[in-house]
Amino acid sequence: MAQQSLKNRVREDFISKYSNILFKSAGNKTEVASVVRNILEGILSQPRGVLKEQERDNIINELVDEFSGFGPIEKLMMDPDVTEIMINGTHNVYVEKHGKKELSNMKFDSDQQLMYVIQKILSPTRRRVDETVPYTDVCLPDGSRVNIIIPPLALDGPTITIRKFLRKIVKAEDLIELGTLDRKMADFLIACIKAKINMIFAGATGSGKTTTVGVLSSYIGNDERTITIEDTAELHLAQDHVVRLESKPPNIEGKGEISIRDLFRNTLRMRPQRIILGEIRSAEALDMLQAMCSGHNGALSVIHANTPNEVLHRLETMILMSGVPITLEAIHRQIASSLHLIIQQDQLADGTRKITRITQVNGLKNGWVNLEDLFVYEITNVIEGGKVFGRFKATGVQPDFYPLFVKRGVALSKDIFNKD
Repeated sequence: MAQQSLKNRVREDFISKYSNILFKSAGNKTEVASVVRNILEGILSQPRGVLKEQERDNIINELVDEFSGFGPIEKLMMDPDVTEIMINGTHNVYVEKHGKKELSNMKFDSDQQLMYVIQKILSPTRRRVDETVPYTDVCLPDGSRVNIIIPPLALDGPTITIRKFLRKIVKAEDLIELGTLDRKMADFLIACIKAKINMIFAGATGSGKTTTVGVLSSYIGNDERTITIEDTAELHLAQDHVVRLESKPPNIEGKGEISIRDLFRNTLRMRPQRIILGEIRSAEALDMLQAMCSGHNGALSVIHANTPNEVLHRLETMILMSGVPITLEAIHRQIASSLHLIIQQDQLADGTRKITRITQVNGLKNGWVNLEDLFVYEITNVIEGGKVFGRFKATGVQPDFYPLFVKRGVALSKDIFNKD
């Protein structure tokens, strides 16, 4: 208890005197940690006789982590096996490792310490949280995605969800090694990128959609003017000619909002050769499909949906929400004439992430958009403990848009579609 009291006093003293160091987002972490350590050693010099040397070092190390990093979760942030961190108040910190969620032994000393970490996360951004705006989404400099929600909305204390950016997944070979897809599927999707096929990636939260989009986007030509539009910037394309746009939430008076739809409409005046829409959530669905129809080929987007059929239903609903007077028949024609592929990705019972269906949009049938699977993941067995076994297979269907590969000079053997 004495150590905790001392740590709290040191924390308060440090924050009040050295806040300029704490929130220096451009500072080198190693340098900041060195300054922090020197300052803390000075603050702790008086009670040196009260604390054992090991106790004193422990306090210094904990506070160095807190002030130069993310406090109790700093080690989790550095752990390459941890892919997600879920902080439910001060005493419940869950992590995801190898696709499985577990309760960690990390805890925060108080709500104040947790709020301090939140401020550290937000300091490099233009986002904030307080009683008037109690939730937000941000992206860390390393690409990790963060959602924050605080009281009064979060009843059990400040809550943070961090989905870490996995730098090691940068090529199609990385996805193959992880078992997300097989070689034939990868070759097909890479060819689709090069041939400017219009694609939507579907799946639940945490299924790996954005990671897959990021990997496949790396096969876009370096000289193609590519514009990304996101609520929270997550995509980090390595090409030279990339423009990244991020929506803007309203201010405290409820004014100044710049929506995804606003950005999309402006993007069409920026001479894009590629448009990547981070996520379709609302009326921008209509703008996206119209752009696909009007010469903006090779568009990519993400949507939350559990099946390709559900993608169609969600697009239909979003377009109806746009306020544009349009019939269901016209919506179906719009989807069928603009979208080529739906890539369904799922997280299975054992935590693995798989592309479970690659489905072509194949015109209209009886007034409804017709879908045909080109590749599927077939589950063959699930053993005790939840381990899933299965195989990727081609269905034997050749895509109707195959002539586009020839027209756009992309080599792709038809043998890739032979039934497995």
